[in-house]
Amino acid sequence: MMTIIEQLNEKIDAMVTRYETMKQENEVLRNEVASAKAQSEAKNSEIKKLEDENALKDIEIEDIVKKIESVLG
Repeated sequence: MMTIIEQLNEKIDAMVTRYETMKQENEVLRNEVASAKAQSEAKNSEIKKLEDENALKDIEIEDIVKKIESVLG
């Protein structure tokens, strides 16, 4: 039969083990969040670049249409 101190020590050991496990899991999750944020920022940057390129193409198309209209009268 375990004494109360042995029982407490066992419970404390279990709590410390669980704490360490949770601490490691938390670090993994932090790294995953940081990675996801970096990927999101990269995608947002690429989207902005593509939107800017698209806007420039729209301007080019408008210029071409105006030239065609001026030639056709």
